[in-house]
Amino acid sequence: MKQDETDVLVLGAGIVGVGAALHLQRRGRDVVLVDRNAAAGDETSYGNAGLIEVASVLPYMFPRDLGHLLRYAFNGSADVHYQLSGLPEFLPWLLRYFQASSPEGAERTARAALPLIRQSLAEHEALIAEAGVPELLRKTGWIKLFRSEVSFGNSVAELDRVKRFGVTADVLDDASIAAREPNLMGKFAGAIHWLEPGFVPDPGALVKAYAALFTRKGGRFARGDARSLQQQGGGWRITADDGPITAREVVVALGPWSDLVFRPLGYRIPLGVKRGYHQHFAARGNAVLQHPVLDADRGYLLAPMKRGIRLTTGAEFARRDAPPSHVQIDRTRAMARDLFPLGDAVEQQPWMGARPCLPDMLPVIGRAPRHPGLWFDFGHQHHGLTLGPVTGRLLAEMMTREEPFADPVPFAAERFG
Repeated sequence: MKQDETDVLVLGAGIVGVGAALHLQRRGRDVVLVDRNAAAGDETSYGNAGLIEVASVLPYMFPRDLGHLLRYAFNGSADVHYQLSGLPEFLPWLLRYFQASSPEGAERTARAALPLIRQSLAEHEALIAEAGVPELLRKTGWIKLFRSEVSFGNSVAELDRVKRFGVTADVLDDASIAAREPNLMGKFAGAIHWLEPGFVPDPGALVKAYAALFTRKGGRFARGDARSLQQQGGGWRITADDGPITAREVVVALGPWSDLVFRPLGYRIPLGVKRGYHQHFAARGNAVLQHPVLDADRGYLLAPMKRGIRLTTGAEFARRDAPPSHVQIDRTRAMARDLFPLGDAVEQQPWMGARPCLPDMLPVIGRAPRHPGLWFDFGHQHHGLTLGPVTGRLLAEMMTREEPFADPVPFAAERFG
């Protein structure tokens, strides 16, 4: 069987892999995008809140106050749940996550990620214009609701801290909440409307539009198993459905499955997984949701997607491939109906996905230390949709020896030894 040849293989056709493929293509590389599915954007990139989080300059670090820790320990919180059967697997990672979540660690993470976060929307806007899908981006921002005066006060104080990074937001009282979202029900201590983030009402369609742009510009898509990757001569070889493909370089952008490639090669990068769920609902009557809305004290988010109102959960700690548990959806469904007039479910079963996370809540971007031609681009935690294109740019600049627009050192695999 004849071998196909290319410059770069990109393994994984989610938003991260597609973003890297497009930026490499823009710099003159012949690229083949490889995925186990027949189309792009069918895994983690499909199931999220649809936010391009240009204002989220503070990372999602592990809380350290006693109240949160007790609720999490006794599985009494809707925003975090864990499966006891997976504890031996994820507990060591959680301990590293907790250690990295010191005030000093959070500050380092924020400083490192800031150039990527603040450039993320501009990178999406350029690709959306080139792909011809302006309807897939809404400049609405999102609203964070609070029922507790304490949590509201803490978030207002947080807003004061992030203003030093250029972030803008409106602090809302009951009247201004009602003006922006007339169909919300309940009593609130207040809200913050984060004004800058973009909202994507169909994240899976956006990834597919980017992948279509990639193929229109001469890129190729192949279905194959990333676990078949092997070094061959001075390059790399993978077995795809239509035959083997060889390349000088390969990018691992497999999200929560990246360990299937890097572990057999001897890398001990502490990649963890936070699972999450969503389910779509019709709105009752003429009710309309204008913005994504996070019910912060109850641990769920509602987003006005094309398929319906998407109810998304917080984090579940479990083995990556463990059977789904609908505990968080079941806990939050009634609460969500108290907030907004949700009707019937659009699909029978909730969707489940997995967020790939490193303990310091920064992705791994850059060269694999011990294997020439091997590159990493994974671990984007809660910001995969946000960061896919911008980390693709950073990686492509490194691979083509351009001057990187941001310091790549904090994202190196070597930081884990």
